[in-house]
Amino acid sequence: MATETSAKSIVLVSTDRDFVKETRSAFASSDAIELKVVEKNVADLHGEVIQAEPGAVVVDLDATKLAELEALQRLVRRLDGGAPVLVVSASFDAAAARILVQLKVADFLVKPVTTADLVRSCIRALKGPGRDEQSEAQIHTFVPAAGGVGNTTLAIQTAFQLHDTGGGASTCVVDLNLQQGACAEYLDLEPRFDISEIENQPERLDRQLLEVMLSQHESGLSVLAAPARPTEMRTFDTDVVVRMLDLVSAYFDNVVIDMPRTWFPWTETVLLGSNKIYIVTEMTVPCLRNTQRLIQAFAQAAGREVSPSVIVNRFEARRFEGGVKQNDVEELLGEHFAGGIANNYKLVREAVDRGVPLHQIDAEANVLKDLRRIVFPAEAGAGPVASSRSLFAFGRRLLRRAG
Repeated sequence: MATETSAKSIVLVSTDRDFVKETRSAFASSDAIELKVVEKNVADLHGEVIQAEPGAVVVDLDATKLAELEALQRLVRRLDGGAPVLVVSASFDAAAARILVQLKVADFLVKPVTTADLVRSCIRALKGPGRDEQSEAQIHTFVPAAGGVGNTTLAIQTAFQLHDTGGGASTCVVDLNLQQGACAEYLDLEPRFDISEIENQPERLDRQLLEVMLSQHESGLSVLAAPARPTEMRTFDTDVVVRMLDLVSAYFDNVVIDMPRTWFPWTETVLLGSNKIYIVTEMTVPCLRNTQRLIQAFAQAAGREVSPSVIVNRFEARRFEGGVKQNDVEELLGEHFAGGIANNYKLVREAVDRGVPLHQIDAEANVLKDLRRIVFPAEAGAGPVASSRSLFAFGRRLLRRAG
């Protein structure tokens, strides 16, 4: 592998003198990688990158400036797949996320960037995709269509299935209902994520602090959840949420996100970074109508990059006369309908009251079988089918591969 990278160079485009200096130092001792620096703004480039014949390109830009993003787009087109592009920026928002997903950049790093993260990311980019294609964290996001539809229950049970089926794959549940989440309580765990520690300085969240804030289930499943504060109603900067998810996915193979009903400024970013999105609903007319609205909202906010699957919880193929029937659901949801989960209220309630997973009570429960058919469509233990397009960089891009 060293012989592959020795013939390639990395071109850094940046006007940040401190960042250039740090990057030079990071690669100074490497015999395998040659660093070439173009000290220009990306919008002022005139062929310098192409002339350098790069193996990979690192572009330091301001992701909030449209002119620089347009210049990046032109550069990507000129490279025409000949070299992976990594983007570094001190800022990040949902609009930039959408553009970078469309450009298929190899990685996106938010300043301040540690030299170790940058070097790892560059090496993975030089190696190229393929060998570690499936090693990126898989992000499964659950969104409730209404209150009480069982979103948290299905998110947690999906996490257990991923954890148990992955052959030692690590899994973390992230409860993004930061005011009144219930993931930790469903598993009889103490929520330990104190977001006030990092909300003003998201860069403070590192591996060591993450370990302190994770709750551990006896099964090995990890949970990142904040203590419930029902009297507080406030949002958090997108940078805080991205930093948190970026770090979690760097150290776990599977990440399952339990989303709140409320749409926050960071919601679109989370959706864009997810490999699979499930809207959880149930067989009532108001709930199904709101499910349609959510599907439309996702399309308007994130376009074709987001295509949610709908899980109908407490599903009954035969309903009472005059009620919603299976044909109605299939016709209403169309291609978004992923399947239904049997109505087994007694089992679910017992599991929640005892703080244990469903399989600990009944490993053959119909609820688990239905969920498995949805989460593992290819089945037979082969693992979930999900496209590897997580923009967050989400860790695997930093520590295990380039996208």
